[in-house]
Amino acid sequence: MFTRQKTTVSNVHFQNIESLVDKLRHADAILVGAAAGMSASCGYNFFYQNDAIFEKYLGEFHKKYGFTGAFNGFYYRYPSPEARWAFLARLAYLEYECETGKPYYDLMELLKGKNYHIMTTNQDFQFTRVVPEEKLSAIQGDSRYYQCSHRCHDEIYYNEEMVYAMNEAIDENLCIPSQMIPLCPKCGAEMEPWVRGYTFLEGKKYKDEYRKINEFLEQNKEKKILFLELGVGRMTPMFIQEPFWNLTYSLPQAFYITINPKDAILPQALIEKGIAIKEDISTVLQEAVTLYRQETGDLAETLNELRRQIQERRTIK
Repeated sequence: MFTRQKTTVSNVHFQNIESLVDKLRHADAILVGAAAGMSASCGYNFFYQNDAIFEKYLGEFHKKYGFTGAFNGFYYRYPSPEARWAFLARLAYLEYECETGKPYYDLMELLKGKNYHIMTTNQDFQFTRVVPEEKLSAIQGDSRYYQCSHRCHDEIYYNEEMVYAMNEAIDENLCIPSQMIPLCPKCGAEMEPWVRGYTFLEGKKYKDEYRKINEFLEQNKEKKILFLELGVGRMTPMFIQEPFWNLTYSLPQAFYITINPKDAILPQALIEKGIAIKEDISTVLQEAVTLYRQETGDLAETLNELRRQIQERRTIK
């Protein structure tokens, strides 16, 4: 019984991989929608858990304030602006220092040479390292930028130098000097990370992100278009998941694939136009790359990848 069940699960897994590669290969256009689960598949769980990366960079803040995960740290009510900006600086420093996860590279290998666009609710700018700006829409903001907290003008400011300087200046009380708090150059109010929140600036940059998506859809709506959803949960389905469902339903040649170990949902109305892959995103993308290389004749790369995977499994055992 156990062997039969294991075999059935294995068959479904490989059917999923084959279906994904087949749809990617034959699509005329691909719109990727990626959310928090994409970075989580890299092993980056610091937004919601006190994982090893969290402890390395933000462990001091946890010990002092008691919150779990960077998300809760972002919204924590700190005793002073100096304390809050110390946390914000350290979090942004973490994001700048964090290596690009392998699933991002695997995805880009699958999209290489194809007509694609990527939209993401992630603010950790992992995608910006592997995707040209004109092919990427960060619809919930980007942690690399600051904005005026009063939204007195429509401009965002690249913050890397400020982040590194503030992080270096964090003292033993987990505060930065008052004079280092970023202030708006127009009205003098405190700046704020340009990410979705109560003061989020939906200005020209925000509108430009949606312009790119809308232009891509307009150019490809009559074609065989694939909507590929990666790691979208149920916290904010209105930004990627629900629009993907509606577009797949309404566009004649559209197809929808969702990959998510927890929230891979396929509406009944899309049962003939979609696949829900309830598996680890990292594993699915990695094995899709291996199959894609094999089918496109890159045998040397395929063999090297298979050897590496086998060695990893032996190491784990």
